[in-house]
Amino acid sequence: MGRGRVELKRIENKINRQVTFAKRRNGLLKKAYELSVLCDAEVSLIVFSNRGKLYEFCSTSNMLKTLERYQKCSYGSVEVNNKPAKELENSYREYLKLKGRYENLQRQQRNLLGEDLGPLNSKELEQLERQLDGSLKQVRCIKTQYMLDQLTDLQGKEHILLEANRSLSMKLEDMMIGVRSTHHIGGGWEGGDQHNVAYGHQQAQSQGLFQSLDCDPTLQMGYNHPVCSEQMAVTVQGQSSQPGNNGYIPGWML
Repeated sequence: MGRGRVELKRIENKINRQVTFAKRRNGLLKKAYELSVLCDAEVSLIVFSNRGKLYEFCSTSNMLKTLERYQKCSYGSVEVNNKPAKELENSYREYLKLKGRYENLQRQQRNLLGEDLGPLNSKELEQLERQLDGSLKQVRCIKTQYMLDQLTDLQGKEHILLEANRSLSMKLEDMMIGVRSTHHIGGGWEGGDQHNVAYGHQQAQSQGLFQSLDCDPTLQMGYNHPVCSEQMAVTVQGQSSQPGNNGYIPGWML
């Protein structure tokens, strides 16, 4: 059963993309080497990964000569002749220098992430540890300063809320004092009304107690008028039957 055709499109899975790149890069470099050996061809291959890492192959000992030959064929011999060989050589040296620095920075970045620590010796590991400690202290210092700034802001907000609470408490106390004074004045008027009512009730009882007697107003000593005696007896009996009198008889009636 034959192998199906692979659809040429970007591989979305990052791990599968890296694995495929490594396999096909090695295959491409191998094919370039085989082509240069079998056909006696001058082959140069330059590959940059998606991370910017350089992979190159040259069948000759100097890639600069191959690049010069490429420039002659592509841009014309006149333009190439205007550039001296020394300038091209300096450019290539600068390229190699930048390439070394780039690879060194990539290696340091991987070491900071805890990767590729095997080739490092004890001195390099101690230096890496000191570098990580310094970075950690700086991060903690910035974090502490950020937390202090947040604490200052919260304290300011707390002060504002306390002032607002104090103002509301004072307003509430003033309102309570006003309500209490209003109730006190209203209670005084009600007490005066009750006193007047009680006084009127007492006066009415007094009027009921001292009822006029329909008898001869002439004072007679040692004589009991029959009509007056009967009215006095009825009056005393009525007053004694009212609640609260308790059978009390004024002294003038005795």
